[in-house]
Amino acid sequence: MATIAERLEVFWEEKPGLATFFETVDHKKLGFKYLYTGLIFFVLGGLQSLVLRAQLTSANLELVDPETYNQMFSMHGTTMMFLFAIPVLSGFGNYFVPLMIGARDMAFPRLNAFGYWVFLGAGLFMYSSFLGGSAPNDGWFNYPPLAGLEFSPGLNIDFYSLGLIFLSISTTAGAINFIVTIFKMRAPGMSINRMPIFVWGELAMALATVFALPSLTVALVMLELDRKFGFHFFDTEGGGDPILWQHLFWIFGHPWVYIIVLPAFGIVSTIIPTFSRRRMIGYIYVVLAEMAVALLGFGVWVHHMFSVGIPQISLSFISAASFMITIPSGTQFFAWLATIVAGKPVLKTPMLFVLGFIFLLAIGGFSGVMFASVPFDQQTTDTYFVVAHLHYVVVGGAVFPMFGALYYWLPKMTGKLLNEKMGRLSFWIMFIGFNLAFFPMHISGLLGQPRRVYTYEAGLGWDIWNLISTVGAFMLTFGILLTFVNWWRSVRKGEPAGDDPWGSETLEWATTSPPAEYNFETVPTVRSLQPLWDQPELREGPQSQEEGGYALTGGHETLATSLLDAQPQAVLEMPHESPWPALLTAALAVMFYGFLFDAYALAGLGALGSAGGLIGWFWPRGETQET
Repeated sequence: MATIAERLEVFWEEKPGLATFFETVDHKKLGFKYLYTGLIFFVLGGLQSLVLRAQLTSANLELVDPETYNQMFSMHGTTMMFLFAIPVLSGFGNYFVPLMIGARDMAFPRLNAFGYWVFLGAGLFMYSSFLGGSAPNDGWFNYPPLAGLEFSPGLNIDFYSLGLIFLSISTTAGAINFIVTIFKMRAPGMSINRMPIFVWGELAMALATVFALPSLTVALVMLELDRKFGFHFFDTEGGGDPILWQHLFWIFGHPWVYIIVLPAFGIVSTIIPTFSRRRMIGYIYVVLAEMAVALLGFGVWVHHMFSVGIPQISLSFISAASFMITIPSGTQFFAWLATIVAGKPVLKTPMLFVLGFIFLLAIGGFSGVMFASVPFDQQTTDTYFVVAHLHYVVVGGAVFPMFGALYYWLPKMTGKLLNEKMGRLSFWIMFIGFNLAFFPMHISGLLGQPRRVYTYEAGLGWDIWNLISTVGAFMLTFGILLTFVNWWRSVRKGEPAGDDPWGSETLEWATTSPPAEYNFETVPTVRSLQPLWDQPELREGPQSQEEGGYALTGGHETLATSLLDAQPQAVLEMPHESPWPALLTAALAVMFYGFLFDAYALAGLGALGSAGGLIGWFWPRGETQET
């Protein structure tokens, strides 16, 4: 008689090959795709930043011309904010949220695959702009009137606008998938107050995305209508207002920064208990703080507009909200410190990256509080002080936790441990390089160096600080490269990781390393916030049906549970692999290129192909379809 694992393998196995590469709906394979693709864009954005830093090493350099500088500057920001940070965090989320909540897949597997292919398609769409020398050149914030047709007559801004509209399809689809998965796919017994904090972070990211992204999408559509059809949303001569763009952009843009760091905070709250050897102090308050940051982030968008002439009474309210957001942020900060101090910290590489993150976030948070003060903000607006703050918050607050997550979770994903000595060396080089690169920018900013400048004159007192920043940037790059080498080396000859090399508390460590395609041989019943610490049977193999495990061997099945208490409600038949998400993305890409080149026949062909892709996706073929 076949075992449970053998029966599950029949329904869940995806045969290796090129077809499966394009058709897979396995959340783990898609998580890897997000991770790999996002890190490739990270490398591209990093190379662009090195060109920028080399150009600014000293006064009056001419390594690149001003237009090339503007394009690289714009694509660096766009890449890091849209094509790297959220996709990589979504990659970790795609891989580990179902494992952490005891599910066998995401709620909508094909939508999950579609989200990845659209992300890749949108990224390639934007980077294809370099082929014609028409990359976006107005910064990642893309302010009119410079983004208008009068000052940017080429395709540069159209690549930006249409590319981000294209990308928003992926981001929205992914956010909805996370929300439904987290609310409805949790293992029996994993009530909402037993969810891991990383899952809360992904939920906060998804909820904020659903409400923040439409503002940017509307602004981009309005801008394209201005540029292609003579509308006047942002044209003062036609009755429009460029400040409207700033409002719409920053209603999205400031929550977006928190959308990036909230899952990173969840990573930190996952790593600290494991390596402090104790439960997280203040779990409820940390969770409430995560959600409060996501909510309050929508009330501080004018934080970026203190110098545009808005009435003082409005600035007072936004300033107060900007100060208030430090309360939930500080709650998490002190909960992390309290857990470390009360525990017995083990300084493995993931913990080192977390400690580095705490230090960098303290600096970034302190300068953020300074910007909440209207007079200080008005003095430092558009200086390198802002650049320093942004990188301490986004790079220090997200990239360092990401690298901690790589060292923490790659053993589960690959089955191999990374080299600890190389990991420690990578951390210290990255940490020192980061501070050398970005701390001097505070000083050059206070000395008056404006951001977005291509070059500068000698004798202004900026040379030494820019030289130090450039040295630090190359040092940071070398430290990042060491981690990539460590990853490559571990996959080939790393030591076997085992199922749980860290002695962790969450459900993903109850599976094999790497996990089977069906994740759990039996879907476990959870009775604790720290199931692997409080339920010894989970470490001894699949939870037996007598102890509460659900085998679900009747097909490609997983369990749906109730919203709050995670009581079993239904057995769901999940969709199998499908080519339609990739084919639909290809048709959408044709449509967007048609809009880009004003080739409306081509755009119509792409729209027809998209309609055909949707028909193929939902056409009944004797198998379960997503609704």
